[in-house]
Amino acid sequence: MIRSVERKGSDSVKWQKYDGQDVIPLWIADTDFATDDGILDAIRARLDHGVLGYGHLTADFKQAVIGHLQQQYGWAVEPEWICPIPGVVPGLNIARAVTLAHGKSAAVTLSPTYPHLRKNPPVLNFKQQFAEAIDADGEWKIDFSALENAADDETGLLLFCHPHNPLGKAYSQEELRKFAQLAKDNDWIVCSDEIHCDLILDGSRHQPFAMLDDDTLARTITLMAPSKTYNIAGLSCAFAIIANDQLRQEFCTQCAGLNGDVNILGMVAATAAFNQGEAWRQEMIATLANNAELVYQRINAMPYLRMKPMQATFLAWIDARDLPVEHPQRFFEQAGVGLADGADYGWPGYVRLNFGCDAKLLDQALERMEQALADV
Repeated sequence: MIRSVERKGSDSVKWQKYDGQDVIPLWIADTDFATDDGILDAIRARLDHGVLGYGHLTADFKQAVIGHLQQQYGWAVEPEWICPIPGVVPGLNIARAVTLAHGKSAAVTLSPTYPHLRKNPPVLNFKQQFAEAIDADGEWKIDFSALENAADDETGLLLFCHPHNPLGKAYSQEELRKFAQLAKDNDWIVCSDEIHCDLILDGSRHQPFAMLDDDTLARTITLMAPSKTYNIAGLSCAFAIIANDQLRQEFCTQCAGLNGDVNILGMVAATAAFNQGEAWRQEMIATLANNAELVYQRINAMPYLRMKPMQATFLAWIDARDLPVEHPQRFFEQAGVGLADGADYGWPGYVRLNFGCDAKLLDQALERMEQALADV
């Protein structure tokens, strides 16, 4: 059963930001829900062993990943394709390092996108190129010509977030094929961040990008993790799926000495999540879908604000450009609601709201936003 936990005063990054202030934190992308009891029991059982030394990649973990991908997406993954990493963000940077090793120093991606797809460690000396998403007919569209035009001779990597954070967009089969054709035509490596793939809210089925065809499979680094779905991000366990032997070896070579090992408790948690967490995940999706509808209806009834329906994630992308204030994020923060600033995603004037919280707390936050706007 999905239950909310009081995180105020804990070590939560989300809640510590406004410690001692009357601000409801709805910014960083983790939820306020306790994870599945089966996952917690698996962690307790591992702790009972009494030794927390270096661990290796377990066969159980690989089989759990393989079973999950086959059951949920019909994707038949070989065990050797799985590369454990401590997080998706390190995986993005390793993909950049692989691209540099190929003699290319730039990646092209869609904007807006979450900060770690926008920026990279200065030590990599890598640049990002962006094409803007298009607001068309009540949904977000991709201008593939603009995406190609944003690239140049230095571009060797297509980075994209699938489903998309912060747009809440689940790409269609047609859109994925256009991404794939672009990558093939320009001989780009593709890094597909699919961390939100298990949180599709509209009833559709996620399509792993690498599944499209053999060429796409051969050039794609797929990044996944159970962290967002099961709220276990602090346990540092993710994985890359790389079918191409050479690309996988290059990825692992770049990992050596830069990435740490996957947390042993994170691996236990991930194994339990994929093996026995499906009922809990379905409850989570239902909870988030209800919250998403509440946010959509309430935000679009507020003056100055508008947003589109969310197909996936627990993050609402809100257009506040009509609000007659210089800084919408600060405006709502002063009203007691801590949102993420759209400028960090490349789009000033927007805010991102995390609705992965108790419905009563979400209602309180929306009431504060309504009251603040009524006083404008």
